[in-house]
Amino acid sequence: MKESILDVLLYLFEHYFTDDADPVRDRDSLQNGLIQAGFSPAEISKAFDWLDALAEQRPAAGSARSDGPTRVYFGPELDKLDVECRGFLLFLEQHGILDADQRELVLDRAMALDQDELDLDDLKWVVLMVLFNQPGSEAAYAWMETQMFADEPEPVH
Repeated sequence: MKESILDVLLYLFEHYFTDDADPVRDRDSLQNGLIQAGFSPAEISKAFDWLDALAEQRPAAGSARSDGPTRVYFGPELDKLDVECRGFLLFLEQHGILDADQRELVLDRAMALDQDELDLDDLKWVVLMVLFNQPGSEAAYAWMETQMFADEPEPVH
């Protein structure tokens, strides 16, 4: 099985970053838990670097822009994010789930993953992790979490 940064991040998010998880874990104990789960130290290190970069890029309080510029995707972004992913980001921004700064943070973190392409489910996880890390985004996080884990209704014929 090929491990990726996203695999490690998802494992961390699902097992350690939930409301009922032990909040007093240090990096060493997290790393030991990930190694025991079968992840390589190299991928674990990359995942921690990814999380550190996310934490460093928190927008300052009150800096959110609701009327951000239209985003034009270029080059590697077009290669990594298909039309469905880009459309989903636009949808989130138009519905107030993401502001322009958060959209850029999601794009930055998506581009930092070691995958050539992201599918919509992968992008949704990145959005969820970014919102989880953003103070004041609790309502947006809750909405996104509902979208991620809600059972999809049967199609109407």
